[in-house]
Formats: sequence, C-alpha cells, structure tokens
Amino acid sequence: MGEKITSYMVAKRAGVSQSAVSRVFKPGSSVSEKTARKVRKAAEELGYRPNTLARAMASGRSRIIGLVVAYFENQFYPEAIEKLANTLQANDYHVLMFMSWDETEAPETVINDLLDYQVDGIIAASVGVTDVLTKRCEAAGIPVMLFNRHQNDDKLSAVTSDNFTGGRKLAEFLVRGGHERIAHVAGWDGASTQRDREAGFLSGLAAHGMTLFARSCGNFHRDQAQEAARVLLRAEVRPDAIFVSNDHMAFAVMDVIRSEFKLRIPEDISIVGYDDVAMSEWPCFDLTTVRQPTNRMAEETVRILLQMIENEESLPCRIALDGPLVVRGSARLPVDE
Repeated sequence: MGEKITSYMVAKRAGVSQSAVSRVFKPGSSVSEKTARKVRKAAEELGYRPNTLARAMASGRSRIIGLVVAYFENQFYPEAIEKLANTLQANDYHVLMFMSWDETEAPETVINDLLDYQVDGIIAASVGVTDVLTKRCEAAGIPVMLFNRHQNDDKLSAVTSDNFTGGRKLAEFLVRGGHERIAHVAGWDGASTQRDREAGFLSGLAAHGMTLFARSCGNFHRDQAQEAARVLLRAEVRPDAIFVSNDHMAFAVMDVIRSEFKLRIPEDISIVGYDDVAMSEWPCFDLTTVRQPTNRMAEETVRILLQMIENEESLPCRIALDGPLVVRGSARLPVDE
C-alpha cells in the first residue's frame, strides 16, 4: 500500500503554507489564483485528494442531503431525482439515497440511518413522513422537505406541481372533445398527488354539469393499473375516455386497451395521463398529459431546503407550480380546434 498523501506534503511541494492548501480545497474560501494553481498542480502530481468527511466534521456540516424514496417503478422519479442531485451538487451538496419499502411512511430503520449519517437535511420523495421522524429531526436541527407530495402538517415544507389545476385542465380538455362517459383510473388514495388531481378533475367536470362515469384504482402500480383498466372495459357500457392519474399507469392502461380488447386509441377511447415522462412522446404512446415542471420543482426544493439549513428560524413553505397541458394523439381533440 502506498504512502498516504497529506496536505502538509502538498504544501511543502507547492511552497505554501498548509492553511493555504486547506483554503484552496474549501468552497468559498479566499485564495489567490497563483496560489491555487500551484497547490492544484502539486496535488495532481502527488495524487492528493482532500478529506471531505474530515472537513465536514470540523465545520459541523456534512454537506450531505438524505433523499428518501419508496420506488423507481414510476419513470417520473429517476428523472426528478437526477435533477435534484444535479441542483444540490451545483450548490456543493451531495445526495445520500435511502430506500423505503413502505411508501406510506419512512420506517424507523431509515430514520435511524438518516440521523446516523448526520445529514444536513432530508428530502422525502414518494414517501410519507411520520410525526416521529419530524420530531426527531426537529430535535436534531435537521430540516425536512417533501417533494411531489404534501401532508397535513404545518411544520413541513413541500414543493409539488399544481395538481388540482392540472386535473381541471384535463377534465376541460376531455369535455371539449365531446366525451360523455369519462372514467378515472386513480392512484393510491393516501397520496396528496392523487387526491388533488382527482379533486381538480371532478371540479372540472362539475363546471360542465358532468360527473364521473366510472372509477377504478391502480394504486400507482403497473399490474394494478392493468386490472383497473380491465374492470372498466369489461363493463356493459364502456367509458369513451379515461383520465389515468399518472403516465406510468397510463402506459399499462393503453397496452390493455390495444392488446386485450383490440380497441383503438383515440378512435374508440381517449386516454390522458399526468407527469409527461420521456416515454409519453414515444410514437407507441403519444400520450396527452399534464407536464410536471420538474426543473423548477427541483430548484425550489433545493432553494427552500438550503434556506432552512442556513437559517433555523425559516418558516415552513409550500409551493405548487403550474404545469402545461401537452396535447398529443392519445385523445380526441376538442371540437373547436
């Protein structure tokens, strides 16, 4: 095993003080360009890497954000997590991911791991946060953010898309398309995203004197969405349009419609979704959907979380960002277009 290269050795080779080496590798520190060049050249020649963990212990900050997710089945989350990670890294923070097998709440083992790693903050995506986690993090001075979900807890900050307005847009679009038997394949009813999207959709139908023709639940899972579609399509009178609560389930519903029931989309039945994941624009799906403004959601989540890390007196904040309706070929167009 080779000799461990230290900052003292780099300083000696560069002809500078050891504190100058520390300043070069500490973000935000003041150091001349000439000194920085000499230190980095010496570090490269010696193969030196600064000890990030030791620096974090000395400063009292790990510069690590714990990200808790429940599953990656939904294509929205890998894309969103990539954007969150990139935004955090641009602010000199890094992500440590924790998987939760329970999407209703983060288990105690995950809570313990988050606290053991001394993360500076927590982002919970696709998973609920219990009162126990909230209180333990509050006692430890660790702020918690909800991403793409909110809860009835005034202490928790959250960033979502405007799911209610998105649901209304989809209802308006289908009504204007002349549909009369509009059904809904719902996600998990315990998620605020599902409740808000459906509430907005029902509000949009009611504004035109209409009610939901039928409802089935897919719980945000592909296999359950397939069965939900079968329930709707086996009925004596089928719907002529279906709002599926996210794109991931919409793809499953479309496959069942075409492969099992030999129906045409949109000629026999229109399908709309929510999220606008990359697969939505694939020719085989060509899905009309509401786009979640993922970039803005990631930026706002990181901005609020870092603000809470820097200022313990920051008040909780909730933001719902509007997303556009993206019209493609999976649903009949409104008659006036």
